[in-house]
Amino acid sequence: FVVIMGIFTNINISNKLLALVSISVFIGCENKTVCNSTYFGGKIINPKTNHVVLFENETPIDTFYLDNKNSFLGEITSLNEGLFYFKHGNENQYVYLEPKDSLLIRLNTWNFDETLVFSGKGAEKNNLLIDSFLESEKDKKIFYSYYDLPPIDFNAKVLEVEKIKLARYNEFVSNNPESSEKYNSILKIALTYPLYSKVENYPLAHSAKINDGKHQDINSSFYKHREFIATDKDSLMYFYAYRDYIVSNLYNKTYSLGHDLASDEFTIDLLNIISEQLNNENSINSMLRRIFITHFYRKSSSNINMETFNTYLKLTTSNEDEELVKSLLLDCKKIKKGIVIQNFDITDYNKTKRSVKSLIRNKKAVLYFWNSDFTSKDFIGRRIQYLSKKHPDLKFIGIKIVGDHKDRIYKLDIKSQYYLELDSKANSFLTSKMPRTILVDKKGFVINDYASLSSRKIFKQIERLAKK
Repeated sequence: FVVIMGIFTNINISNKLLALVSISVFIGCENKTVCNSTYFGGKIINPKTNHVVLFENETPIDTFYLDNKNSFLGEITSLNEGLFYFKHGNENQYVYLEPKDSLLIRLNTWNFDETLVFSGKGAEKNNLLIDSFLESEKDKKIFYSYYDLPPIDFNAKVLEVEKIKLARYNEFVSNNPESSEKYNSILKIALTYPLYSKVENYPLAHSAKINDGKHQDINSSFYKHREFIATDKDSLMYFYAYRDYIVSNLYNKTYSLGHDLASDEFTIDLLNIISEQLNNENSINSMLRRIFITHFYRKSSSNINMETFNTYLKLTTSNEDEELVKSLLLDCKKIKKGIVIQNFDITDYNKTKRSVKSLIRNKKAVLYFWNSDFTSKDFIGRRIQYLSKKHPDLKFIGIKIVGDHKDRIYKLDIKSQYYLELDSKANSFLTSKMPRTILVDKKGFVINDYASLSSRKIFKQIERLAKK
């Protein structure tokens, strides 16, 4: 043991963990004919929490706690080969694991995906997957400039990139004959499905970019990928490449019916198509909830179309999701545009209760209520930094829903941040615990009772408030 610790002082953290994994395997498998344990560990730089959670099919299977050097190492004694994902703070990324792997990660939370690297047994497969993910993110920006091209030219760009992706896939399979069919399938999805998502996105993006608002008739050969890709793998709905393709495909099919993307008719048809075309009950419920809530927040108002609401309730079989959406509807009715904002207490980070009316008296105010279960702190921080810089005369007040003095957004001035305690009257219009932004004029009148920081409409809505 002394010799081992002496060696550890002269090698880096990854090698230390690899050495520890080797020792664990040796000890754990001693006197056993077969050892199938899988080891998963690593180091988190600038950690957001004290643990890493490993998920399989959206179900947490193990939690690994960081030590005083922000490292962790865990043994999984019974594991089926497949795609998993790990979560740290509000970030997550995918990992492919097989029995007997000894996989280590290293990442910096300040640049989570870009700094993630794998080492140990199973590293090559996973580095290839993360490289595919990062490349697909870059492709999004490149292909945005192609959406104003006519279909034949856009298709030529797709074929050019597809050739490169498939060559990379074939090279890996040829050089790694021991690689399982299961992994090869995941790799092919990671490489190609993001590209096919862009094909499905083309009609909507093309119409938006050239501002004609019309659905373009496109030859069926444009969608030739539909002939050979699988869309019945509901067990992969949590995987970004597969999920994003399915969403793009469903949106495209709904758009082809002739509705405007922002219309309630579009949302209703999309909800019905989701229910008809997906197979797994959990996938259907998850997608229905996601689409309903996304489209609600896109409006940046409290306007919920009751036909849309009733369609959602008819299709979902999740009691939990149903209660969430019903709470959202009730919250929308509690505060209305044109009334004077009701008074309620919020608590600052010195644990002092403050009256919201006293804080916004004679000021135009943006009250944004946030919950990290639904929106990341980084997103809120970036959005508020931009808006407050552009509109310095407005008072931006951030309020954490069900928070405490330890939880805040570090990118923003602590003096403009507050949280709700359980006895605050504000909880009466936040029963869903979902984010909500209220715009208030200088006289205290509500001019938008349910704006959304995630909506494109928020920029003009706040601009109108600034000009009042």
